[in-house]
Amino acid sequence: MYKPLASMLLAAAAAISSPSVRAQQATTATAVTETPKGTLAAQIRMQGFVCDKPLGAVRDKKRSRPDHAVWVLRCSNATYRVSRAPDMAATVEPVR
Repeated sequence: MYKPLASMLLAAAAAISSPSVRAQQATTATAVTETPKGTLAAQIRMQGFVCDKPLGAVRDKKRSRPDHAVWVLRCSNATYRVSRAPDMAATVEPVR
């Protein structure tokens, strides 16, 4: 009578403590600590722009629209306006 319950509890414990679950939890914790400035800096670097050290990112509410976010990214060497739309490369323009 108690054997099925015990085997279900054992299977649940094994699933929770598996390495893949722990890796997913670590990835989730990393995603929570990411900041807009770090994410934007990484994206513009992949597109060939230089951002030595991201100092801050502020969303430009006047230029942003639903599904089209516009940010001003301040780096130690330059300031950029970054426009992002889903499933597309960012549009990056140097400011100043």
